[in-house]
Amino acid sequence: MIHYRLAELAELTRHLGRTRQVWQRSGAKEWCQADASNPPPLEAGRSVQSAKGFFFAEQEHIFEFDGRYFRETLPKPAPFALIGVSSCDLVAIAYQDQFFASDPHYQARRQQALLVGLECTVPCEHGFCPTVDAGPAARPGTSDLVLHPVGNGWLLTVTSEQGRKSLQGLNLTTAPEAMKQQRQAQLADCERQFPDDQHIRDGVQALNAGTVNASTWQQMGVQCLSCSGCTSLCPTCSCYGVQDQSADQTITRRRFWDSCLYDGFQREASQHNPSDDAGARVYRFWYHKFSDDFRKDFGRYGCVGCGRCEATCPGVIGIHSVMKRISQHD
Repeated sequence: MIHYRLAELAELTRHLGRTRQVWQRSGAKEWCQADASNPPPLEAGRSVQSAKGFFFAEQEHIFEFDGRYFRETLPKPAPFALIGVSSCDLVAIAYQDQFFASDPHYQARRQQALLVGLECTVPCEHGFCPTVDAGPAARPGTSDLVLHPVGNGWLLTVTSEQGRKSLQGLNLTTAPEAMKQQRQAQLADCERQFPDDQHIRDGVQALNAGTVNASTWQQMGVQCLSCSGCTSLCPTCSCYGVQDQSADQTITRRRFWDSCLYDGFQREASQHNPSDDAGARVYRFWYHKFSDDFRKDFGRYGCVGCGRCEATCPGVIGIHSVMKRISQHD
C-alpha cells in the first residue's frame, strides 16, 4: 500500500471530478453529488443510508418484451466515485459483490465505481463493527482508496490498482511515518471506545445452537410493524420482487426492493404462504444475518455491525434489542 499526505479533501474531489461523477457524504448524513468547487464537509461515522442503492437499484427495469423479442435493459452509468464510504459499508459492498456476482445490472454499475473509504475515529451510535470484523479500519480488498483524518489533513492510502491510476496527475507527497503511526493509534483508541457487546456474541451463539424457543420469536414477531425500515437501510439486504407492466404493446419487467419481513413476501399464486407466521419471519431475518450456514457461503456473517436497524426500528427487532432478548431467553 502507498500512503500520501492530503492537505485538503477538495483536492481529491476536484481531481476525481475531472473524469468521474463524484458522490460524497454531506457530513455524516446523506449522499449528494459533490460540487468540485465547493465540496461538502466530510465527517467520519455512519451515514443514514448506505451506498447499497448505487449498485442494487431501489427499482429498475430489467428487460422488456415487444411480442417478438426479449431485450435486456442494462444500465449504462458513467464512471463515478463514492467519497466517504465507511469501513462497515465497504465490507457490505464486498458482500453484495458476491451475492450479485452474476447479476449484469448490479455489475454494470459496480464496474464503473471507484470506492474511497473513510475510516472511523469514534464509534457510531449502536455500531459494533469490530465484533463482526468490519471496522473501524477499512478491511483489505474492500476499497480503492482510503481516507483517515490526521491533524488538519488526511492520510490517503492507495489500496488497489484502480485507486493508483485514479490519482495519476495529482501532485501528492508521501506521508511521513508519524501520520501512519497516528492513524494506528486513533484506530486502536476508537476500537477501545466501543461499548461491551457480549449480548451480541451470546445471541449469535444461541441462534446457531437453536436454543431460542419459538415463543420468543413469536413475541418479537407480534411487535414487528413490518415497516421494512431495517431491511431498506441494511447494507447487505438483497431481497427483491418483480412486477410486469404493460404499455404500448410492450411488457416491461420491473425489479424493486422487497422485504422478507412483509407478510406477502413468499405468498404463492395459490395463496399458500410458507412464511405467514410473523415470528418465523423475524427468526428467518436474523438467521440470514448470523447463521453459520451463510457464513460458509460468504466467508463472513451477513451483518457488518452498522447498527442502522436499531436506529430506525420503531419496535423491538433492531440488533441490540433482539440479541439481548435471545441471549437471555428462558
